[in-house]
Amino acid sequence: MRTVVLTMKASVIEMFLVLLMTGVHSNKETAKKTKRPKFTVPQINCDVKAGKIINPEFIVKCPAGCQDPKYHVYGTDVYASYSSVCGAAVHSGVLDNSGGKILVRKVAGQSGYKGSYSNGVQSLSLPRWRESFIVLESKPKKGVTYPSALTYSSSKSPAAQAGETTKAYRRPPSPGTTAQPVTLMQLLAVTVAEATPTTLPRPSPSAASTTSSPRPQPVGHRSQEMALWSTITYTSSQNRPGAKPGFVPKEELSTQSLEPVSLGDPNCKVDLSFLIDGSASIGKRRFRIQKQLLADVAQALDIGPAGPLMGVVQYGDNPATHFNLKTHMNSQDLKTAIEKIPQRGGLSNVGRAISFVTKNFFSKANGNRSGAPNVVVVMVDGWPTDKVEEASRLARESGINIFFITIEGAVENEKQYVVEPNFANKAVCRTNGFYSLHVQSWFGLHKTLQPLVKRVCDTDRLACSKTCLNSADIGFVIDGSSSVGTGNFRTVLQFVTNISKEFEISDTDTRIGAVQYTYEQRLEFGFDKYSSKPDILNAIKRVGYWSGGTSTGAAINFALEQLFMKSKPNKRKLMILITDGRSYDDVRIPAMAAHLKGVITYAIGVAWAAQEELEVIATHPARDHSFFVDEFDNLYQYVPRVIQNICTEFNSQPRN
Repeated sequence: MRTVVLTMKASVIEMFLVLLMTGVHSNKETAKKTKRPKFTVPQINCDVKAGKIINPEFIVKCPAGCQDPKYHVYGTDVYASYSSVCGAAVHSGVLDNSGGKILVRKVAGQSGYKGSYSNGVQSLSLPRWRESFIVLESKPKKGVTYPSALTYSSSKSPAAQAGETTKAYRRPPSPGTTAQPVTLMQLLAVTVAEATPTTLPRPSPSAASTTSSPRPQPVGHRSQEMALWSTITYTSSQNRPGAKPGFVPKEELSTQSLEPVSLGDPNCKVDLSFLIDGSASIGKRRFRIQKQLLADVAQALDIGPAGPLMGVVQYGDNPATHFNLKTHMNSQDLKTAIEKIPQRGGLSNVGRAISFVTKNFFSKANGNRSGAPNVVVVMVDGWPTDKVEEASRLARESGINIFFITIEGAVENEKQYVVEPNFANKAVCRTNGFYSLHVQSWFGLHKTLQPLVKRVCDTDRLACSKTCLNSADIGFVIDGSSSVGTGNFRTVLQFVTNISKEFEISDTDTRIGAVQYTYEQRLEFGFDKYSSKPDILNAIKRVGYWSGGTSTGAAINFALEQLFMKSKPNKRKLMILITDGRSYDDVRIPAMAAHLKGVITYAIGVAWAAQEELEVIATHPARDHSFFVDEFDNLYQYVPRVIQNICTEFNSQPRN
């Protein structure tokens, strides 16, 4: 009996020494495996599509020449994964045609992708796709390890031609094929337990040969381990919550798991700039309160490429951009960046800052999107140290919606120092209270969060997004009578073309329609017929000369019924009538009907047109709405005057 016990102890000690050696070797092997190599940016070719790359987020280097139209791109801002990665980077403006490094982030598939022309690349439309991606500047996210070698859905990847190290997609190893390192205390605990009078598991023949080998097998060896080793491995793996026995998840060794990225709230697609007060008078504590409001706004807005985008400019003596619209594409990154903004100090030159934003901030290079309203929120502690009225007027005329948040205004004995009394009302887009928020104390600033977010996202009320060039339905009423003649009629059409070119034309911006008349009337095309400038200009060229009498009064009535009846309620209605003679019918009643229906009429007479008749047709005051030209060849000279008068009238509307 004593001999048996000694034999068992000797066997246990022998197994302990073998397993200890295996554990030490395993530790060394694991250390070698988990040692993080130096990150090298993978290179890809222009024709590599995002859908071929399995990694959810990665940094790559694109070569030059990806602007070529043979590399297809689908979508705008958010691209279908069927697109060329590098082609999308050029289209988005992150890269130019010389190539460079980019960060690519996979996002959810979309129900539709809209094509557009941008940065020399024409992207295409696509009705639906299973997966999307966005392209950002190659700034690594803190805490994320990006792959040095991309994982492809097929081992025969075109990227391999670029000299990149690629990996074909493989299923992860099954549990039990990768041994976990075991601590000495865990091993002793199991050994003591196995030394108790119980039946020990018998190793399989293959396991026996493995343990008797003088050199331990490498980690991941496919042969089965002895039963005791399997038990120890399983026990050690239980110390990691959710871990599988003997399996090191790939993401623990390379990249952390990435949460789904929001594309932003599509119901609040605005391009927003915060002008924050960094003057010395504000102090550090109040500057932090100001930054907290910005962070809360960023969180509430749900920032993303399909929704609102936000940048920050700080002003003091001079303004400076901290980040533009495309620097941060989600709320969390934006909040992190806001926390790091330092205070600049200096005066409180708000007017200079508004001028800076108008000239520099809302550009395509800074991420400005043509279909999104431009919004500036100006935060002012007390009062500005310069004037804001003129700078704000220019901003409004550029289509920028200006909001003011004023905190702790001047008390009675301080009003003598205010450079421009009532500055907020002189600056904002409308003086009806919608664009102004005032709080008596910095500690009440948080109360502006909800009303501000609601108003910024109420795109129907962002009136300053509408300019004189993008907010009208313009109907041309063209005299096609016999006295005009074919050659002069072509000159009139060129005049119509030159005016139309000045406007931003689309279904949601300015729309153009045309009527030709003699004794009779003909609708050449309505407001809803064409929705792009090239289509409109081509339609004008195709208008054929009719010839006949001159019934101007009937033509005005026809235009009101067939053209302006289909005008949109939120559009300014402009009628531009061109005639070369006196009308055969009465124009007074039709002209009055046009005025009553809110149609602003410009009357342009050539050669034999009657001046007094033009003044009756034109909207009051007639001197701003009627023009007489002695010859058809001089019509072109009046294009700038007509455009200027249209814009002057638009900009002089009451701001309430």
